[in-house]
Amino acid sequence: MNSTVTQLPSWASSSPLMENYYLTEWGVPVTDETGVFERVSLEVFQCGLSWSTILARREAFREVFHSFEVDRVAAMGESDVERLMGDRRIIRNRRKIEATIGNARAAQVLREEGTDLATLIWSYVPEETYAPQVQEEIPSRDEISTRMSKDLKARGFSFVGPTTCFALMEAIGVVDTHLVTSPRRGSSGVFGSDGRRADAATL
Repeated sequence: MNSTVTQLPSWASSSPLMENYYLTEWGVPVTDETGVFERVSLEVFQCGLSWSTILARREAFREVFHSFEVDRVAAMGESDVERLMGDRRIIRNRRKIEATIGNARAAQVLREEGTDLATLIWSYVPEETYAPQVQEEIPSRDEISTRMSKDLKARGFSFVGPTTCFALMEAIGVVDTHLVTSPRRGSSGVFGSDGRRADAATL
């Protein structure tokens, strides 16, 4: 049996789709506005659901939300909300659909303030990340994700609680919660295998 597969966390070994996501994408740095907005949006829809449910619908989400281009999503209106509510390919939750559009508009405001969503999220990268020996040592939220959540909410974002923010941080490489025994540990280049930040200057 492949040793890499045996070291997958339980959530990543639940299906080939999840395994591929873990091995090729989860924890890999995403630093552009569109990419970060997509991940924020998918985390919004994931609230209360499994990640595999969202991942299986990812291409449909990309289609209906214009590849998560902030300006195009921000321009969506009530007729678009109604159209998406009738699209069985995605999660038809009105509050989450409206939150995604509202979050795009909040991201536009960030630009007016001289920054952008990716820069804001990456401003929370710590000097040192977790070094878990077992899955149980990984929290679902922490002090940094709590601060990020408060910051985002104050700026008009919604469905961005501390747990959602921590999941986002893990997914796009802001923190590295790969087990220290995982071959994926330190693969992002943001942190070394010892958990110390490798190169803050490029972020």
